Amino acid sequence: MAAPTPRTPSTASEGPMSYAIFQLARAHRARAAAMLRGMDLHPGQELLLMQLLDRDGQTQSELLESVGLDHSTVSKSLRRMQDAGLLVREPAEHDRRVMVVHLTDKGRAMREPIAAMWQALEETSARNLSAQQAESFVRTAYAIADAINSPALPQEESA
Repeated sequence: MAAPTPRTPSTASEGPMSYAIFQLARAHRARAAAMLRGMDLHPGQELLLMQLLDRDGQTQSELLESVGLDHSTVSKSLRRMQDAGLLVREPAEHDRRVMVVHLTDKGRAMREPIAAMWQALEETSARNLSAQQAESFVRTAYAIADAINSPALPQEESA
């Protein structure tokens, strides 16, 4: 395990894995954001596009559930994406209060650039890892996410 740097807060020694996850998430998000800016996208918009590329014509609620973001964030992102000509939102036939989201040709054309961006980000992220380390990291990351998302956290169990 890497030793804390001089800039690492001393209290981070109480949660070295959590601090490493924080540093990783921050670095990954910053790199992804820079790559997305080159595509005129904001962070998170590529996730919405990826969902729509897999299944066009989803409702805003379905998109919200699939990306795990809050309503206001998804609504703001979709509005920006509509303004950019990537998608259109229209009322559902069965319920005019429900908005259905469809990609435009411009939005569908984002498939290859987004795939290339994710591949480049993956290569950058794994460049210091062996294939086995990268596979192990993915399994470990999902195990940590499952633990964090489990109903009972250790502090709650002892309370």
